[in-house]
Amino acid sequence: MGWNIHYFLLNSVSLSMTSPAISLKERYTYKDYLTWGDEERWELIDGVAYNMSPGPNTKHQFISQELSGIIWSFLKGKSCRVVTAPFDVRLPKAGQSEDETDTVVQPDVAVFCDPKKFVKQGAIGAPDWVIEVLSPSTATKDLHLKGFLYQSHGVREYWIVDPEKEQVIVHRLNEELQRYTLPQFYDRTDSLTSAVLPELTISLDEIFKAAA
Repeated sequence: MGWNIHYFLLNSVSLSMTSPAISLKERYTYKDYLTWGDEERWELIDGVAYNMSPGPNTKHQFISQELSGIIWSFLKGKSCRVVTAPFDVRLPKAGQSEDETDTVVQPDVAVFCDPKKFVKQGAIGAPDWVIEVLSPSTATKDLHLKGFLYQSHGVREYWIVDPEKEQVIVHRLNEELQRYTLPQFYDRTDSLTSAVLPELTISLDEIFKAAA
């Protein structure tokens, strides 16, 4: 069974989504994205620009750093690599050229196991595992838009970390159906194993303690 988004949104955080930027065009592309300054961070989803400024709060950063540090230590000497925001991940649709690509995201933490996806500026193609840490301004985007986006591009595992509820919501891809199974919820008392890196187990108490 696929992801029941209505259940998911009603039973998760109720926070506002980052507002799209005032649009001067009907649709933006990666070519437009490259012309924007470095003063603000942006994401493009299906041609719509989302301003990610100001930066995340301290609790968000501590959790993101703790997770990426644990994963980085585990992956030393292995073929998979972990990257952290700001890092451009381009997700082109079938037939889109580099300039025409209309989706560019910056996951908080992403694991790639195919080195061919890394390019001079970021990566092209879906990570195997994405972790987003919720912020008040981006929560609904992470829960809703990005969930569908990562599913449609074949991200095998998607974790959503809620610092306020001290909860992690996990989506895993049913590769036969190319859809996420129903979300699984884990709290601070749990230890969580990645399907992408099955030998890696993460103590959620350790993760949330880092933000205390």
